[in-house]
Amino acid sequence: MTASWAALFVAHVPHAQALGMTLVSEDPATGRCVLEQPWREELVGDPESDVLHGGVITAFMDTLAVASVIARGKRPQATLDLRIDYLRAAVPRIDLLGEAECYRVTRHVAFVRGSCHQGDPSHAVANLTATIILREPKEPKP
Repeated sequence: MTASWAALFVAHVPHAQALGMTLVSEDPATGRCVLEQPWREELVGDPESDVLHGGVITAFMDTLAVASVIARGKRPQATLDLRIDYLRAAVPRIDLLGEAECYRVTRHVAFVRGSCHQGDPSHAVANLTATIILREPKEPKP
């Protein structure tokens, strides 16, 4: 079986590689993706509490949003808008799971919503809403 475009995206984007993100699952019919962000000591924002840095969570959520658009079969260009509501601090030394769905696509923009948690989706660490600009299909050269 060949890797999906979403899996290739997560595996080859330099910041996703550096942070250790992996694609857990995807559903092309709904544009739903699940990504995992492992807890690692070098990603901690506060050494006294061992809590992941907020920037790691932001990068994770942005990558998750774009991966869900790719899973839906669209070609993302750039994140137009990303809103992250931090609901609570992540529990130290526990990996994050992110789940997002590309729930609407227009000609030029894809809309995504999702959240990240540590095993219990009803106890989210953060929620996201995003709009992603889509690439125009390339015209064939004459």
